Amino acid sequence: RLFQDSHAESSLTMKLLFPLLLLSTATTIHGFQVHPLRSIGTISNPHFDLNRQSSRVASPRRSVAEQYDNSVSSWNRLVSSLPRLSRNGKLDKLDKKILATCIPTMLNLMVVPIVNAVDTFYVGRLRDPLALAAQSAANQCFFTVYFLAAFLPTITAPVVARAIGEEKWDEARDRVCESMFLCNVLGGIGSLILIAFPEQVLRMVLPKSGTSVMAYAVPYLRLRAFGMLPALLSSCGFAAYNGMLNTVTPLKVTLTTNLINMILDPLFIFGIGRGASSTQSSFILSSLQKGFGAAGAAAATSVSETISSLIYVKLLIRRKLVKLTRLLKPPSLKALIPLIQGGLAILLRQATLNVAFVCAARRAQALDPSGVSAAAYGITMQIYSLGVVAHLGIQATAASMVSSARAIGGNSAGRETADRIFGYGCLLGMVLAVGQYFLLPTITPLFSPLPEVIEAVKGPAAISSFIHLVNGLVFAGEGTLLGLGAYKDLAVITAMGVGCMVSCLLSPLGKSLNGILLSLAAFNLLQGLAVTLHHVRFSPLRRRGFRGKR
Repeated sequence: RLFQDSHAESSLTMKLLFPLLLLSTATTIHGFQVHPLRSIGTISNPHFDLNRQSSRVASPRRSVAEQYDNSVSSWNRLVSSLPRLSRNGKLDKLDKKILATCIPTMLNLMVVPIVNAVDTFYVGRLRDPLALAAQSAANQCFFTVYFLAAFLPTITAPVVARAIGEEKWDEARDRVCESMFLCNVLGGIGSLILIAFPEQVLRMVLPKSGTSVMAYAVPYLRLRAFGMLPALLSSCGFAAYNGMLNTVTPLKVTLTTNLINMILDPLFIFGIGRGASSTQSSFILSSLQKGFGAAGAAAATSVSETISSLIYVKLLIRRKLVKLTRLLKPPSLKALIPLIQGGLAILLRQATLNVAFVCAARRAQALDPSGVSAAAYGITMQIYSLGVVAHLGIQATAASMVSSARAIGGNSAGRETADRIFGYGCLLGMVLAVGQYFLLPTITPLFSPLPEVIEAVKGPAAISSFIHLVNGLVFAGEGTLLGLGAYKDLAVITAMGVGCMVSCLLSPLGKSLNGILLSLAAFNLLQGLAVTLHHVRFSPLRRRGFRGKR
């Protein structure tokens, strides 16, 4: 059986999952195939070297209007969005460029949840479901505050990519310095809030009855808070390199610092062994000898993020994209206005996302006082996040490459790049869905040896695997919107999805773990439909929107 719940709930779950699969496939085909939305997507652009030469353009060349109406069918646009192999089995230039940007980005982003999974593995060795529940609650609270400031790195990559595409290096340096200065301010405020008022912040997630979990979560959140500012600076550094379409350097930084994290995890959690007695040593040394318990995972993460931020700052100084004096000097209000205008829309989006996921985490924490359901939810989200970061690689690639393509070759080049990334996103979603589903029996026991927790994870983790089918559309579409600078549209679409998810959580669906994950599925399905519709009908890359600059 897929789930171990009652027959009625299992039947409802399967009835909802099957349409999810059909709709994700139908949405992709519909968006590219319906006649009013079709495009001239295979016209070559001599000014943008990422585009292949189209074999369908006849000689003498017809007018744009003739090609617009007669040359390329809707089916051809759908086919052109898929990876293209030449007769000798080689990918074309656009595919090579996408893969060269996307694969290192995916690997870079995937390192972080893998290390987080290692954190969960070591915390699970404590054989205490309350420790796992506390880790899940504290991480949710940390990222709730973190993402309120993380809108700055989100918009840095496309802004830097556009400036570099137009060869405006001074402008790129200004945007990076301004973004990092704001990260210093917001990161410092966020750290102080989490260190000074951890109980109040944790109440967003933990119910009043969760006092047992609170005892574990408070020290974890305090130690994790020390990594807030360094994490934001590292994200800005990663975004700046992504804007330069250099994804190999961030991968090296991530591998180095997260290797340090993995080495420190067992030392900080279980201790470094016997030493001087606690009366003869400082509190910190005594804690290191005995171990911090679950909070040691947070301490290890904060140390690695601090090292990462220092490396990024040094590399950006070498690239002449950062000046140390400007990281502490407030920029002028005039310089900040464009960053703030785009940032407010992304901030609104992050805030609405936080509402949805805090609501989901709170529902999971309140399901039972033993902490089993909360631990199962945390493990499910850890497994799910491994696939999400691969999709985030697609999102980051779209944000940088669409912005760069438009700066170099106009809307036609940007649209062809976006279409192809949509194709890669859909293929990735199918691979992740199938892979996660069949690997669940193998990877679930790695997170906890407790049989009751393993049993509780089965249903939600299986549902999360099917969500990847629509995530291919979601993240490709969101990345395209970021590359276009359509921050308000992205915020509105996210708000619609969050409204749907919260409504599901407040309904009877929110009273079980399976229902919570189905609410997340509803959120992603609505997001996928909305971003695809925006791409083919409303964006500057739509069929009727790019007769000007080509």
